[in-house]
Amino acid sequence: MRADIQNLFMGIHMLYFAHEKDLTVTDMQPELEDLGYRVAEREVKQELERLTQGNFLTAHDDAYSITRTGIEEFKDIQAKLQVLSTGVLKPLKAAGATK
Repeated sequence: MRADIQNLFMGIHMLYFAHEKDLTVTDMQPELEDLGYRVAEREVKQELERLTQGNFLTAHDDAYSITRTGIEEFKDIQAKLQVLSTGVLKPLKAAGATK
């Protein structure tokens, strides 16, 4: 998976996890690795900072918590994922196959 796409998916997962508890780099890295992401600590920190710059998370000490904007963004993402999943998760037809 391309790095830019992986980062978008990681950000979605981070917003999801932030609904449950505050996020830290040390807690988030193994969570993401368990989901199949290949990430270094630096990449996790960069994504948390990107979400903070977008006002989706707020930083305090070494932790990050979700903001009202982050909650609303995650709701919008969920709606888009629902629409996306109705088509994208269907099995692909072989190239050149007719309907």
